[in-house]
Order: sequence, then structure tokens, then C-alpha cells
Amino acid sequence: MKLGFVTCVQLGLSCMEAIYEVGGKLEVAITLKDEKAKSKSGRVYLDEFCQRNSVDLVKIDHINDDDVINTIKRYDLDWLFIIGWSQIANKRLLDAPKSGVLGMHPTLLPKGRGRASIPWAIVKGLEETGVTLFKLDEGVDTGPILSQYKIPLTGSTTSTELYDSVNNAHIDLMSSIIPKILNGNVKLQNQNDSDATEWGGRSPKDGEIDLKGSIVAAERLIRATAKPYPGAFVMIDDKKHIIWKAKIVNESSGNLCLEFKDGFLDCFNWESNNV
Repeated sequence: MKLGFVTCVQLGLSCMEAIYEVGGKLEVAITLKDEKAKSKSGRVYLDEFCQRNSVDLVKIDHINDDDVINTIKRYDLDWLFIIGWSQIANKRLLDAPKSGVLGMHPTLLPKGRGRASIPWAIVKGLEETGVTLFKLDEGVDTGPILSQYKIPLTGSTTSTELYDSVNNAHIDLMSSIIPKILNGNVKLQNQNDSDATEWGGRSPKDGEIDLKGSIVAAERLIRATAKPYPGAFVMIDDKKHIIWKAKIVNESSGNLCLEFKDGFLDCFNWESNNV
């Protein structure tokens, strides 16, 4: 069973390492050219890993380039993993490996198709989320599922904690699926579209706390936009104040204790809108 891997971020590299830890191997790795996406969060370079494991490395401009298609065919790949990659693969690329292309999405599909999965799971107050390993198709997170990893959430889970849990879940899923792939024991289960939900993208401006909204929603938003995200914020005297942490002191009286970006602590009264 011949495998290839596409990534340019640390999460993908960690998954590559997991493949080797369970006895798998890669025929080829594909990544961006060194000069591209230098400021991308988690950007890594695969040269050392590939040299250490004798994996051929191909550097590209775009996932749908002819060079990528030719590489897949030249190495006669059965499966191609694409992890931590922002460029969208077209049908020609998806059809190139003999068995298909595999990716991961940080929700329990078909719930939460789309973007901003980690913040949304907290904003929505979910009791659990997870990561789904699935076969990519032309839809957005709509392909058949190979495996899922569940992550419980509590009323205090932050995006920082969930981000780490999602990363670990990627590695665990990779470690568990590789032996099945190598043995040809992969089972695909179609998603039930009637259960599907779609989550839209989020931007820094979505971190503004609605002072006329509920205190519970405000506290969730603060947890959902903690690092590595840009933080929730309030506007006080026309100045933006970023908030990293919050604790509901008394929900009935509307008291929320806030920790601002500079470490300053204060309490906010929801009813009077005073800090």
C-alpha cells in the first residue's frame, strides 16, 4: 500500500511522524516551496524528516498543479493524505490516487461542516466535539467517514485547551488508521446529510462582546476566542480592550470577572454596563 502526504504545518508533520511510529511509511511528501506562506501559523519545513526517513520530497506552488498529479502517478500512490493545507483540491487531484485522498476535520461530521470549528464548538456550548478522518470529495467536508475521535467539553473548556486536544486527536486517529490501511481493512461510511450542520467562518470582529446579550454567551465567547485566536474584546471609552479570561461570579446579578490582555483584572456588571 503506497502512501503520500501533503502538508506544510506542524500538525501535518506530527501526523507523518505518527505513521512511522506504527510501522507505516511514505513514498513521497509534498509541501509548499520554501519561499511561500512563511508567515502561516505552524509553518514547518519537511526536509529534515524526509532526509531522516528516506522520503522523497516535492515542493510545489499549488496542490492542483500538473506537477502534483504527475507525482501521484509516478509513485503509483494508493492513498494521499492532505492535512493542514488551505488550498482546495479539485476533482482531478482527488481522483489521482488509486483509492483516494484522506483529510481530517475538527468536528464530529456531519455536524459542523465548514470553518472555525474550535471556536464554534465552545460558542455553541456543545458537550462534545471531535475530529473526523474522511475521504475528500468535491463537497465541503461531505465525504465518507473512516474514523472519528470524540473530545468531551466542559463549561470551562477554552480554545487553547481544545486546540491542543484536537491536535492530539489527529495524531491518535492517524496512529489507529494506518494499520487498517496497510492491511486493506478500511471501511467507509457515508455521512447522513439530514444530520448535517454548517458553520461559517469567523473574523476578529466577531470577538466583540454584545453588552446587551447574555452573560453566559459573553463568557463562552471569551473562552472560544482565547489563544491561539485573537481574543474577545469590549469597547470602553472608544478604546478596544482584549479579554483573555472570564469567570461568572454571580449570574443572577450579572457580575462577570474579566482578565484583560495586560493582566488587569476587573469585574463587569452586565445590568449597569459598568467596568
